[in-house]
Amino acid sequence: MKTNKLIFCLFLTIITCFSCDSFLEEEPRDIISPDNFFASDADAKQGMTGIYSLLKNNSIYGQAGLDNWYDNGVDIIEPNRPHPIFEVMGNYTLSEVTADLSNQLMSVSDTWQNLYRVILNCNTIIERVSGNGAISEDVQTDVIADARFIRGMAYWHITNLWGDAPFYTEVLPLEEIASLERTDQATIIASVLDDLTFAQSNLPSSFQNEDRGRASRWAAAIIEAKIHMKAKDWQAGLDKCLEIINQSPHSLLSNYEDVFDPNNEYNEEIIWSLDFARNITGMFEPAFPGRAFAGNNYWRPSLFNPRIRDEPANADDRDPLRAALAANGEEFNGTGLQIASKDFAENFPMNDLRRPLNIMDSYEGFQLNNTYMPKFMNLDFGTSPRFNHGDNRLVFRLADVFLMAAECENERPGGNPNTAFEYIRGIRERAYETQEEAEAILGLSQQEFREAIYDERKWELAAEAHRRYDLIRWGIYIDVVRNAEFKTYTPGENIRDFHVLLPIPLNEILLNPNLLESDPTNNGYRN
Repeated sequence: MKTNKLIFCLFLTIITCFSCDSFLEEEPRDIISPDNFFASDADAKQGMTGIYSLLKNNSIYGQAGLDNWYDNGVDIIEPNRPHPIFEVMGNYTLSEVTADLSNQLMSVSDTWQNLYRVILNCNTIIERVSGNGAISEDVQTDVIADARFIRGMAYWHITNLWGDAPFYTEVLPLEEIASLERTDQATIIASVLDDLTFAQSNLPSSFQNEDRGRASRWAAAIIEAKIHMKAKDWQAGLDKCLEIINQSPHSLLSNYEDVFDPNNEYNEEIIWSLDFARNITGMFEPAFPGRAFAGNNYWRPSLFNPRIRDEPANADDRDPLRAALAANGEEFNGTGLQIASKDFAENFPMNDLRRPLNIMDSYEGFQLNNTYMPKFMNLDFGTSPRFNHGDNRLVFRLADVFLMAAECENERPGGNPNTAFEYIRGIRERAYETQEEAEAILGLSQQEFREAIYDERKWELAAEAHRRYDLIRWGIYIDVVRNAEFKTYTPGENIRDFHVLLPIPLNEILLNPNLLESDPTNNGYRN
């Protein structure tokens, strides 16, 4: 009975995935049977639009899904108050049971299930487009490359978060999918690299107009470089980073603030951002009116925006603050559930020009109770209402690649820290007023430069869903969390060595006991 329920859910996923329109402004359309779907170029492209829509789900990139598992509980962001969305990771009370507890469709279980929904649909599209005489060869190649990139990315996230995991790249009977054991992550990553190579060979270098929310070949290249770095294949990582730097159409902006300008969301530094539109509802709209949890309404800026009930520090100043905001066409219309952590705010260098975009403890002359991160805020109540933002979701940008290149150069055999610095010179020069400040990390030893990169990535890429992945890759995750200071939770008291991976949720194990075959401890959570 449980297997039948799972099969029904997977089938529902397929048909709903193929029910979305353009990348920017999806509108409801009739559900089309997968058996009859791919009868034209337009059908194949529409299928890919449906998969991008799944990526925008709140459990992945829409709100706090991947943010929760990559950024919360480390040393950059925390909620301004205890909240069930963030508690299991922010305070390390995560278990098989709490992994299943779904608050507003953003549990570990939701992320697991939706990443596998992405994979299921990618496999389906690849099979039904390949060799389909109703679809032109150019569109076949483009759609397959896109699907293979997204499938590879989904498996990359799965191995980062769970290690060994169920793995398949063809269209299997649903009963077989529901009984898969875990495959070792090295095998999965080899397949991911194959997918990424195909994507880089066949995806365009850039997109225009309504396709700008799609991932180009350079997004695939970034993930490949990150995989090489995790494997400590530093030369391969450096080569791939230099390919992106030298051959892609992207360039570093001269002003850090401009990178996050909501009026210039496709600027030259952004390699990939998912586009969102206001007023897009989804399949759960009747249950949660106005919030569209599984649609494409964008919540993330609301998490970073302050809420007026919390601010300002002096309650008597609330009405004057409201008036000052209204004069600007603004509101504190958020939840305040993603603020700069105490540790991050206290340690961010005061002379760093990136600080005002990452640390905001006052506004319009009013001292605030909490410390916010303005680079992800949007207070415009006319164009960016609460829980219904049209802002893009930044995934990858070129500054990350320059930082990766510097790290690879410093770590590779025969590498030179001073050569490594040149890759991040532009990042440092836009972050400081003087040349002397920018060049303060020149002349360091390999270990000193390594530690400088730890900090540079922290300040430059704060809350962009890289931090936990970086700390684990560097082997310092547990120590950093234990030594950081927080306002809301006490993760340092609760974190254990096994927290480097997430547990497979209990309900998944009950549905498929084979998931414990290779590891009865469930990544250490049953010890």
